[in-house]
Amino acid sequence: MHSQLLINGIVVGAGYGLVALSFGLICSTAGFFHLAHSAVYTAAAYTAFVLVAELSIPAPLAISATILGAIAFGAAIEFFIYRPLHRMGSGPTVLLLSSLGVLVVVQNVVSMACGDSTQTLRSQAVTEGHTVLGARITTVQVETLAAGVLLTVLLSVWLRWSGSGKLLRAVACDEDLSTLVGVRTNRVILLAFAIGSGICALAATLSAYDTDLTPMMGFRALLAGIVAAIVGGLSSPLGAFLGGLFVGLVQNYAAWWLPGQWQDTTVFAILILFLLVRPQGFFGKPLRKAAL
Repeated sequence: MHSQLLINGIVVGAGYGLVALSFGLICSTAGFFHLAHSAVYTAAAYTAFVLVAELSIPAPLAISATILGAIAFGAAIEFFIYRPLHRMGSGPTVLLLSSLGVLVVVQNVVSMACGDSTQTLRSQAVTEGHTVLGARITTVQVETLAAGVLLTVLLSVWLRWSGSGKLLRAVACDEDLSTLVGVRTNRVILLAFAIGSGICALAATLSAYDTDLTPMMGFRALLAGIVAAIVGGLSSPLGAFLGGLFVGLVQNYAAWWLPGQWQDTTVFAILILFLLVRPQGFFGKPLRKAAL
């Protein structure tokens, strides 16, 4: 039983880690909480559902189209909504509220178009899965874990060694100073939204194949992803993914030891504890103020 709890926690945490990776990339670069990220998540999951279940498009082609659509959707949100507000001098609070508005609109559009009932997306017949350490794990769950590890490594290497990755880190560190030295910050932020939305779409599609779809699925995944990103460190891909694993394990063990209604409460209690004791997370660096 404990091995199954461990495997389940790791798999769920890998999904949260993918959301935390994408959210942390956008949040650290743009400088505000992009709550509409959950709208991208939900839209991607239902896009995959329509392409595969309704239009009978082969899964690899449907997933590729879903990811490309999410990249375009995320970039469009930044270009047509956030960028004009930023040019008008709007601060993080206004951008946060606008992202909440996008979330509400998209969530209601999905609800009206596809209904509020739970949908199921399956590519093949349900099987027993693989046996690992005496526990069962499905092929989709293995793919979720592999995708999380691979993307964490690729994103870390890209941010560390590539020219565009270094520009993104520079903008995340100080957008105004980056602008002064000639960095086209608008393009860098747009790139962060595009990459983050693509990773988010992959997480949503894998989740849709593993569990079920509801119009609220993106909001719950984003809440867990935010906790994971804060616990691990918003600016660290490795920290965000490990934070997702931590959140997944806490949720699963909390469900075993405590009543079901305490599952999410435990996670947010840990979030409050981290905000009080170590707000920069496990791998984040504390901010330092220059002495005058």
